[in-house]
Amino acid sequence: MAKAKTVYFCQECGYESSKWMGQCPGCRQWNTLVEEHIEKRPVSVEKQLAAVRPVSLPEIETKEEARFASGFPELDRVLGGGIVPGSLVLVGGDPGIGKSTLLLQVCRNLAEQRVDVLYISGEESLQQIKLRAQRVGQFSGSMRLLCETGLEVVSEVIRREKPQAVVIDSIQTMYSEAVTSSPGSVSQVREATAAFLQLAKGLGITIFIVGHVTKEGVVAGPRVLEHMVDTVLYFEGDRHAAYRILRGVKNRFGSTNEIGVFEMREEGLREVANPSEYMLNGKPEGASGSVVACSMEGTRPVLLEVQALVCRSNFGIPRRTAAGTDTNRVNLLMAVLEKRLNLRMGECDAYVNIAGGIRMSEPALDLGIVLALISSYKNRNIDEKTICFGEVGLSGEVRAVSMAQQRVQEAGKLGFTSCIVPKANLDALKPVAGVSLIGVANVMEAVQKIL
Repeated sequence: MAKAKTVYFCQECGYESSKWMGQCPGCRQWNTLVEEHIEKRPVSVEKQLAAVRPVSLPEIETKEEARFASGFPELDRVLGGGIVPGSLVLVGGDPGIGKSTLLLQVCRNLAEQRVDVLYISGEESLQQIKLRAQRVGQFSGSMRLLCETGLEVVSEVIRREKPQAVVIDSIQTMYSEAVTSSPGSVSQVREATAAFLQLAKGLGITIFIVGHVTKEGVVAGPRVLEHMVDTVLYFEGDRHAAYRILRGVKNRFGSTNEIGVFEMREEGLREVANPSEYMLNGKPEGASGSVVACSMEGTRPVLLEVQALVCRSNFGIPRRTAAGTDTNRVNLLMAVLEKRLNLRMGECDAYVNIAGGIRMSEPALDLGIVLALISSYKNRNIDEKTICFGEVGLSGEVRAVSMAQQRVQEAGKLGFTSCIVPKANLDALKPVAGVSLIGVANVMEAVQKIL
């Protein structure tokens, strides 16, 4: 007889305990341990050992992964060049951000390429999916739908139909009869992910699974879920805004530095081929405290408008707020300005914003934040055709950044005529038609040449 065991799992990190505790020792979260019953079964390994043999490294044959396009170049960029057959991809994001819409459009693109696609939904009925599909566009007949939450039934359907690509929406709705806990629990999510991992690797099927996120912005369930899959993609952005950012945080088949930018429209998601132009749309003319800076996301330069508002504080403790960047970094840069330029920033409130709602944390934005703060403090506007980038140190020096040539070229494409760059990068830069390069060694030089 199988012996039943009662254990307690943390809903946040997957920590396992034999007794209930108020605080999880693993992630230090309160009231996250839930009771689950686990049934232990005897395991026989004799048959498994007969087929297992260690091999040496020279005996292993390697071949180039044959990727196929998703129909979205932005998604292919984040995936590392396309979809890898037999991969397990986790797509996470806030409710209503567009995860299901994105994957439904991917299914439509794959179906147009004569790829056999199976869309399995545990949250919506067939009629609801059809209504959403009609809004997205015309679908071909090679895409099939299934509404089912039973893990055993779903696994058997995949083995029988053998599609080339499968979408599971969502992993938290899958339910296994072998696990006694409720759907969405740690045990159920882990069991379902392990089953789909075996199907993907055993049958060579690409499986996309949708994962809900917690209020902290991480995929609901244990973090082991992210370790089991091949690729983890996060769909970010304010659902009340039009743009969406697809960011890869784990990718066994490519880089995790790339991002894809999409725009949500009535007919679904549309790619934004030039995010710099999109982010700079609506930039005010002749306003102080506004400057254009350049940040790198992987190999793609993105031009952003950095806004700052500095005003005299009415209280003893000035207020500092940053939207889209690190508040501690803003405080550090303001301390540098007060020490190196003798600006009385300690008496002022400061508000820094990256226009468009995008969040960037690259050190190359330091020079843009500094110039925006000084522009607002002195109430002097910066030339609209000027762009800047560079890291600012505690001594007020402007340090070199990587990929400076790509940043300058992107500025030239969008019509900027002046570029404030670190002096350490100036010698290695090639001239760009129509762009004047101005090298600065410290913050004082940057202020003298731009204000």
